[in-house]
Amino acid sequence: MKFHCNSLTIPKNSYFFREKFAVECISENPSIIALKYNVIQETASLLTRDRVRLDADIYRPEARGEFPVLLMRQPYGRAIASTVVYAHPKWYASRGYIVVIQDVRGRGTSGGKFDLFVNEVEDGFESVEWASRLPQSTGEVGMYGFSYQGMTQLYAAQSQPSALKVLCPGMLGYNVYADWAYENGAFCLQANLGWSVQLAAETARLQGDFKAYQILYTAARDLPFDNPSPPFRECLRKYAPSSFFYDWLSHPQPGEYWQQFQPDLRKVDLPMLHIGGWFDFYLRGTLRLYREMAQQCQNPQYLIVGVWGHLPWGRKVGAIDYGFEANSPVDELQIRWFDRFLKGKDTEIQEDPVHLFVMGRDRWQNFPTFPMVENTAYYLASNGLANIREDAGKLTLNCCSDEQQEDILVHDPWRPVPSLGGHAAFPSGAFERSQIDCRSDVLTYTTAPLTSEICILGQMIVELYCQADAPSFDLCAIASEVRKNGSVYNFAQGYIRLNSRQNPVQIPLQETCIAIARGNCLRLSISAACFPAYPINLGTTLFDPETNWNNAKIITIGFRSGTQFPSRIVIPINPN
Repeated sequence: MKFHCNSLTIPKNSYFFREKFAVECISENPSIIALKYNVIQETASLLTRDRVRLDADIYRPEARGEFPVLLMRQPYGRAIASTVVYAHPKWYASRGYIVVIQDVRGRGTSGGKFDLFVNEVEDGFESVEWASRLPQSTGEVGMYGFSYQGMTQLYAAQSQPSALKVLCPGMLGYNVYADWAYENGAFCLQANLGWSVQLAAETARLQGDFKAYQILYTAARDLPFDNPSPPFRECLRKYAPSSFFYDWLSHPQPGEYWQQFQPDLRKVDLPMLHIGGWFDFYLRGTLRLYREMAQQCQNPQYLIVGVWGHLPWGRKVGAIDYGFEANSPVDELQIRWFDRFLKGKDTEIQEDPVHLFVMGRDRWQNFPTFPMVENTAYYLASNGLANIREDAGKLTLNCCSDEQQEDILVHDPWRPVPSLGGHAAFPSGAFERSQIDCRSDVLTYTTAPLTSEICILGQMIVELYCQADAPSFDLCAIASEVRKNGSVYNFAQGYIRLNSRQNPVQIPLQETCIAIARGNCLRLSISAACFPAYPINLGTTLFDPETNWNNAKIITIGFRSGTQFPSRIVIPINPN
């Protein structure tokens, strides 16, 4: 049943007594009243303690009364307002909120100099307090946003403004070194270069250097991974904020440099709705933050992970359509989350705090914790031709061969194994990769057809016994589903840079949730490159922030298996 009303008086014992005049009331269920308001927009500015102007667009219900505030702080020009993944701020305002979209310092029309992350703690504190004092505000503030906008939430929470009551951080690199800039010691080239070019181009535009803007804009459409031109390098060094791209390249190890970016949340206890995607580049950060907050906070911590990449959040990711259910429920969920903690409403939020999209089954499933699994190991076996024939390398439940087995892989930097989908390349997602698996510089190990469905939930770990003829080399491990028709679709991958000889080598794969159907197979593919998602390893421990191809080496790697060298992949299987 649907009903409409042009004016509605709410009982005094309801929160909405202060929102006396509702423009429209729409509901499929008469017992659940969804208020909907007309929205007006205005622009306002905060003047910080150090006299820097921060500009914001404000969307407010066109009604008398007081409303909670939703704040987003972002560096891309506030008109965008993260509408690449979220509903427009007017949609949120029409549900009874004052929505504030603010340009951070030095971005958009805000004053000051943008220094990556440096000012977000103090500016975040002042922005929350300022937003809480806006006309018609209840004095309580929630924050939302993903990526950089997710980080600004954490920096604001670090300073513990009294008005901040709830967060919805999405897809963020909580540990900037391990979750954002590097993955297991390998620089995340494609993602970092693409982002730095985007920020640099906008900086050049804001400063009126339209020649530099054109150079960077053109480069963004075809990123120069191999041999960037001198004009491009000059523009990137000049306009990438704080030249962070080259600073990040120059700090390949964790340490003091990276610690300055780490949000300090040790005293923070706020309800948080954590949002992630199985093919999102920052999933490591989302899960790291969720687990840390779930352990330390008394307030509820909820986690939702869709099948999405970083953007957009839709039903099709890469080459696979995961169905109608894969579409984003985040906007409606955030409204229920904010209604609960900013309006005191008993909204319908599932009892189990973990809400995951299960690939293969193509539906959502709730869990009390993440993950609940039993580990199963599949061992590598081969006749030495795993790089030549797809039937030569096998994954078996028993490490049954007493003979030492060895597969040899030759990495040629002239023709590196290309990246295709996954979480670290653009576009992200699952793609048909049988052509790549046919390359002789890719090892493949495949199970027999499964006799029953298995549901993989969590992080797979690949353990390899290997030896290279170079002091430094990279390894990429990709897990795929081999379907009955022979097509091969990746669903999780991991990458590591090795600068010392160690055995076994452990490669953690991106966490995942997928049901592999009975009759299909699981495949592990191993290579020594995944370019341009990650830079090509030159085969030397010497650090080279800009690849010098004169030093590139051909690398030969031997991979052993058998009872003496039990190379394997450990798989977390959910029994439900």
